[in-house]
Amino acid sequence: MTEPRRSVVSAGPATGTAVGAAITMAEAVGYASLPCAQEAPAASTLVLKHDQLFLVATAQGEITPPGNCSLGLFHNDTRILSHYALRVRGGPASLLSAEVPRTYTGQVDLTVKDGPFGGDPWDPRHAVHIRRELLLSDRFTERVTLTSYLPSSLEYWIELACGADFADIFEVRGWRREVRGEFFAPEAEADSLTFRYRGRDGRLLQTVVALGRRPDELGPGVARWRFVLEHHQPQRVEWEVALDGTTVGRFPVGRPLEDRRADLERVYRGWRTAGSRWATDVSKFDVVLRRATDDLRALYVEVDGEQVVSAGIPWYSTVFGRDSIITSLQTLPLNPRIAQDTLRYLARRQGTREDDFTEEQPGKILHEFRRGEMARNGEIPHVPYFGTVDATPLWLVLLHETWRWTGDVELVRELLPNAERALAWIDRYGDVDGDGFVEYGRHSPKGLVNQGWKDSGDGVPWPDARSPRPPIALVEVQGYVYDAKIRMAELFQTLGDQARAEVLRSEAAAMQAAIRSKFWLEDLGTFALALDGAKQPLPTVTSNAGHLLWSRVPTTEQAARLSARLLAPDLFSGWGIRTLSALHPSFNPMSYHNGSVWPHDNAIIALGLALYGRAREALPLVRALHEAAVRAESQRLPELFCGMDRERGVGWVRYPTSCSPQAWASGALFMLLQAVLGLFPEASAGVLHVRNPVLPDFLEQLTVSGLWVGRSRVSLQFRRHRERTLANLLEVSGSPLQVRIELT
Repeated sequence: MTEPRRSVVSAGPATGTAVGAAITMAEAVGYASLPCAQEAPAASTLVLKHDQLFLVATAQGEITPPGNCSLGLFHNDTRILSHYALRVRGGPASLLSAEVPRTYTGQVDLTVKDGPFGGDPWDPRHAVHIRRELLLSDRFTERVTLTSYLPSSLEYWIELACGADFADIFEVRGWRREVRGEFFAPEAEADSLTFRYRGRDGRLLQTVVALGRRPDELGPGVARWRFVLEHHQPQRVEWEVALDGTTVGRFPVGRPLEDRRADLERVYRGWRTAGSRWATDVSKFDVVLRRATDDLRALYVEVDGEQVVSAGIPWYSTVFGRDSIITSLQTLPLNPRIAQDTLRYLARRQGTREDDFTEEQPGKILHEFRRGEMARNGEIPHVPYFGTVDATPLWLVLLHETWRWTGDVELVRELLPNAERALAWIDRYGDVDGDGFVEYGRHSPKGLVNQGWKDSGDGVPWPDARSPRPPIALVEVQGYVYDAKIRMAELFQTLGDQARAEVLRSEAAAMQAAIRSKFWLEDLGTFALALDGAKQPLPTVTSNAGHLLWSRVPTTEQAARLSARLLAPDLFSGWGIRTLSALHPSFNPMSYHNGSVWPHDNAIIALGLALYGRAREALPLVRALHEAAVRAESQRLPELFCGMDRERGVGWVRYPTSCSPQAWASGALFMLLQAVLGLFPEASAGVLHVRNPVLPDFLEQLTVSGLWVGRSRVSLQFRRHRERTLANLLEVSGSPLQVRIELT
C-alpha cells in the first residue's frame, strides 16, 4: 500500500488569498438553499466525535443526499463536508454491519453481489467485501479495504464524491438565511480535492481532502481509483479531511490510520485511569458505564487553549453553561477535573456589562457560545449568549460541591471574585421585580422565550397549554438560589468571613420559607411549576419540583408527598419520570419538554431523594435508566426519549432529534450511583460518608476504585444481600481519609 502523503492545507482565515471567481451556491454544491426536508432518522445514523470535530453519517458512512440537514462533518459550528459518498462498481453496496466501538472510531462493512460481474453458479453469492474504517482525531481519516472472493481476477473501481456547503450549524437546525457569503469552484489537484467559501465576515474557509493514493481519475469533488482485485488479496485506499490549518496539531500529519487510532487509545486510556473505575457483576451495565466515561472525554473541546466539556451531538457541540455545570456536578464521583475545568472556563467568560442583544449582565454566567459564521457576523447573539436564569446560581452550587469533593480551598480563593459577582447578579439582576425570587423575561429579539432548563417555546405551560406572561419565576431556580446561598455561606465561613456567612444564611432561610409558602400546592401534593408575572402559581405537575429535593427546600412532610407524586403513574412512565404529568391537556410524550423523559432530570431527582433519606425510592429510576441504556444503540443514554407508558416486551420510544452522546445524559448514571450508594464527601475534613447504601435488584455487587476525595483515592465494594446492602472499604491511598459507613 502507498503511504498517505503529508497533508498540505492552507493555514487560517487569510482574507486576501486568491481563490478565483465566486460562483453561486447551486453551482458549488448542487442546491441553492439547504434541503432540510431531507433528514435522516436518528435510528439510522452513525456518530463519531473527538474534540472540535464530529461526524453524523448514515449507517453506511455516507453524507447523502447532498445537503441532508441531519448529516455532515462539522468543525466549530460549521459543516465542512455536506456530501460524502463512496460509489463502487456493482453497487450500490449492501450494508452488512456498522458499529462505533469507541466514540472516535467506527467501522462499516459492505458487500457487492456477484451478479454484475457475470457470476457463475459456483461463485460466491457476495463477491466483494468493502470495509470502511473511520476515525476522528484532529482531522477525519478513512481507510477503505477491498477484498474480492471471486476465483478469478476482477477489474474494479471505487469513487469518492465530496462537497462542502460550509453551512452554519444554526442553518442546519432550520434557521433561514437570506444572504450567504461567496462560494468558489471546487478544485482538483493531483492528489487532493479542495472546497472554498468566504463568509460574510470575510473569513476564508477551505476543506481539503488529501488523497493518500493518487487517483486514476480526478475531477471537481470526485476521485476514482481502479484496481485489479485478485482472490482474497486486499487493496487499500486512505484519505484525510481537514479544515484550514487544523491538521497542524498534537498529531503529526501523514500517518496511517492505525497510528492515529493508537494515539487516541492512549489518550482515552489515560482519561479512564485518571478517574474512578466502576465495575459490577452485570457486564451489560459495565459496558454502559464505560461508554459513558469515554463519551465524556469525547465531548471535551479545546477552545482558546482551554479544555471544557461540551453539551452534545449533533446540535450542541459547544459550551453551554447549564449543561457543563450539571455534567460537572454529576461526574464529581468520576473525575473532579471536569468540574474544575468548567468552573474556570465559565468564570473567565462571566458577564461584565449590560447588552440586551446577547442578554449579558454583570456577574451572569453564559448560556451558549457559538463560533460559526452567523455568530461571528452578528446574525445570532451567541457570542456568547447569556439567556439563562439558572446557570449563575448553579455555578455557585458547583463551586461549593467541587470544594466538598476536592477540599481545594485555593480554587475557592481563586474564584471568589467571580462568586461575589454571581451573588450580586442574583440580587440585582436576577430578582427583576424585587419580590425575593429570581425571574426571567427575554431582552433579545433573537433570544430564548423560556430560560430555564426547559427552554423550548412551550416548555413552561399552564395546565391548559397557555404560556405564562413574564417575568417568570421557575420553581427549580428558586431552589438553586437557596442552595447557592447556603453553600456560599459555608465557603465564606471557611475563609473566615463569619458576618457574610450569617447574612447569606438568613437570606437563604427567608427564601426557603417563601418557596414553601408561595409554590406549594396542597391539593396536588407538589410545588407549582412557576409564578407568572402576576405572581400566580402555575398548577402544572412537572418534574421541575423534584429538583427542590436536591436543593433541600421542602419540609420532611412535603418531601414525602412530593416523592410519592413524582413516582405516581402519570409522571413515572416505567422508563423514568416524565417532564410533565400525563393528566395535563398539554401532555405530549413526543414533545421536547412536555411529557418526555430526560436522564439528567431523573438523576437530579434521585440524588434529592437520597438527601432526604429516601434512596430506596430512587431504585426504580436506576433500573429504568439502566434498561433504557442497554437497549440503546452503542449502549448509551440519549439526551431524552419519548414518554409513552412502558409496555411488557417493548422498548422505549426514540425522540426524533435527541442528541447522542449528550454530556448530562452520560453523567446521569454517576449521579444515580452516588445517590443510591450514599456517597457524600467532606474532603476538607478528610472524611467520606457512606450513608445507607442500597443496590438495585439487578446488581449483586458493585466496586468503585480510585474514587477521588481530596488528595485521597479510595476503593469501596458494595454487596447486596436481599434487601440489605453492605459496604466494605478495600483501600485508601494518598492522604489519610476516614470512611464512615453509616447505616440507620
